Amino acid sequence: MGQFVRICGKVDLPAEGHVTEIQTATVTLCLANVGSEISALNNVCPHRQGPLGQGMIEERHVIYPWHAWAFDVKTGAYAHQPQAVLKIYPVKVLGEDVLADLD
Repeated sequence: MGQFVRICGKVDLPAEGHVTEIQTATVTLCLANVGSEISALNNVCPHRQGPLGQGMIEERHVIYPWHAWAFDVKTGAYAHQPQAVLKIYPVKVLGEDVLADLD
């Protein structure tokens, strides 16, 4: 496991049941708020390299806005194509800061 770095402030997190995009120095993340738990996924869909963080939440999945692929926010898996898995980044909230392990 690598080192956690600040990716945003708590005020920048999406509301419950929503997603947002966060740009870091090395990667753009899709932050999802499901059940008041924050998940960080790679923002690039493996299908057409579109922006996952511009999608929406349905149950515990982020729905890719261009073609409606659904990715599990905890595992990054796409049910209909097992080899299409998004990288998941561990996240923790400390005070007013949101940190992620980007390794």
